[in-house]
Amino acid sequence: MKFADLIKEIYYALTANKSRSALTILGIVIGIGSVIAMISVGQGTKNTIEASIQSLGSNLILVTPGAQRGIGMQVSQGRGSAQTLANDDATAIGNNISGISAVAPEISGRYQVTTKGKNTNVSVDGVTAAYSTVRNVEIDSGYFITDQNVSSAVKVAVLGPTARDDLFGAGVDAIGQIVRIKSMEFKVIGITKTKGGGGFGSQDEMIYVPLTTAQKFLAGNDKLSTINVQATDQKNMTDIQSQITTLLLARHKISDPTKADFSTMNQADIVATATSMAGTFTILLGSIAAISLLVGGIGIMNMMLTSVTERTREIGLRKAIGAKKKDVSIQFLSEAIVLTFLGGIFGVILGWLISLGIAKFGSLTTSVSLPSILLAFGVSAAIGVIFGYYPARRAAGLNPIEALRYE
Repeated sequence: MKFADLIKEIYYALTANKSRSALTILGIVIGIGSVIAMISVGQGTKNTIEASIQSLGSNLILVTPGAQRGIGMQVSQGRGSAQTLANDDATAIGNNISGISAVAPEISGRYQVTTKGKNTNVSVDGVTAAYSTVRNVEIDSGYFITDQNVSSAVKVAVLGPTARDDLFGAGVDAIGQIVRIKSMEFKVIGITKTKGGGGFGSQDEMIYVPLTTAQKFLAGNDKLSTINVQATDQKNMTDIQSQITTLLLARHKISDPTKADFSTMNQADIVATATSMAGTFTILLGSIAAISLLVGGIGIMNMMLTSVTERTREIGLRKAIGAKKKDVSIQFLSEAIVLTFLGGIFGVILGWLISLGIAKFGSLTTSVSLPSILLAFGVSAAIGVIFGYYPARRAAGLNPIEALRYE
């Protein structure tokens, strides 16, 4: 059969019953569109998490209190509530570990913060001047916590833009204003630039105060929530992490590393773990959406089997005048592939529109990538071959004499 004749036959066969063809294509459209939309949500989530982690700082190593669960585990028990790190630990790291550019101890807690007529519950972080460098915090107006503020334990505060908006109103110049934390007055000396982010805590919602002030007036002790360490070179992060672990084990008089009362994480580990989790999330979403593709494939098989039954006399006539099994098989298989190919095209468009709608009207970030589009076309072609093969084989196997007698 010539290619031009094959195209004509496919056209006539699919347009003979437009409604049935359209509904069959619709099943593939919904399936492909769902897969692309779900993958775009997963990919967008992955990109957001990675950007959020990278925004925390560069070449960052985090030391947190709490007993490790086991060798190699990066999650600790009791993190946040445990109090096993102190100022002296941060000082020791800064004085004894080579290959680091800055150490920024931190203590955090949630407090009710009030102004005249307004209040909000936010994370208040006690930090040092080095924190802004280590954690990439930029100032929009005013200035950040200074070493003098820390040494004097003064009651001053730097607000994230979201915290500023909640307490004073959007865009209000809050420099010089007073906020109350645990009924104590703190003078606002700076507002940070909008940074965004989520999942790991948005820095836009935080309030920063001097470390000594937070320890003396808010926490009531010299314990730390986190020791942020910035390496000079990303290649040395694993070695520095090992040095820190050895140093703190010795300081805390712990001989068995599995019983360490602290844990260390480097930024590369966090990114790898988060990326792996996001990848699993994407696969889960795509797998759920792929169920509709299976339903669409069954719809194609059903239509082609129906078409074989309706066109039995036609198939018999073709074979009687010389058509080979291969010709009949190719014709029906091509019809199934064309159906899925058309469904793939419109499905990509639908998936792209859905992802745009989610990004615009929802709170999720989406990302439609070229691999997901190529995957959609590949899957649609595979569905055409897999679910069109049996009907095509059945049509090709009909006996021409019996087919001509079929009523």
